[in-house]
Amino acid sequence: MALISLEDLDGLDDERDVVEESEASNEMERQRLLTHWQAVGRSHHVSVPTEMTGPIQEMTRNQERQEIPFTPVSHQDKLEEELYEEKVCPGGKWACVTREEQLYEQSISNGFMKLMRFICKENSAGCNLGMTIPIVTNIHLKEDGRSFHKDVVTAYYLPSEFQADPPQPADPEVSIVFRPSFRVLARSFSGTTTEETVTWQINQLWEHLGPSRDFQRDNYMVAVFENPGLPRRRNEIWFIHRDP
Repeated sequence: MALISLEDLDGLDDERDVVEESEASNEMERQRLLTHWQAVGRSHHVSVPTEMTGPIQEMTRNQERQEIPFTPVSHQDKLEEELYEEKVCPGGKWACVTREEQLYEQSISNGFMKLMRFICKENSAGCNLGMTIPIVTNIHLKEDGRSFHKDVVTAYYLPSEFQADPPQPADPEVSIVFRPSFRVLARSFSGTTTEETVTWQINQLWEHLGPSRDFQRDNYMVAVFENPGLPRRRNEIWFIHRDP
């Protein structure tokens, strides 16, 4: 029988130290990410609980993104700047959460956290489903044309490999919904998405578009393509075509 030498024991101690250092480093990174997201949450008037640590870390670790397969229709430019583009969003299954918070940004933040947990293993498949972009919210303008109804739907388009047989959410507030294809007029903008900034973007696009009966005037969508923690993230305001 082979004997364990003092050198072997020293080697075990070294390995244990490396593992402990790695675990400590991982814990520090988890705390750093949670602290960052909590700071972002406060700017949206929401609390990010410690239970979000795992999903936040998974989202950060897995940077691969699958973009929804849009079909381009047309675009309008002015002085080499794209004013807007028209495109078709394909029919497919979406995971949706409806929230009715006091503020629009509270609704989208709390809705997205529920979707994150669904994406990161809180589903019947027990696996990380992978991220698709953009995350889309549906908003409804009141008759005054300046403020939103409280019910806001935040939606995640299921990746292609899960479209035929979607995993079921563990959270009853997350529902799987089929949406037929629809046509939108999209204009890009950067920064945070609050009721104030979204309303301004809606008005800007109507100004560029001029009088038109082709698009709905009480329902709009906001598409977010990047991490909510980025201060200059890419977004789009979508006007929904009356004729899909």
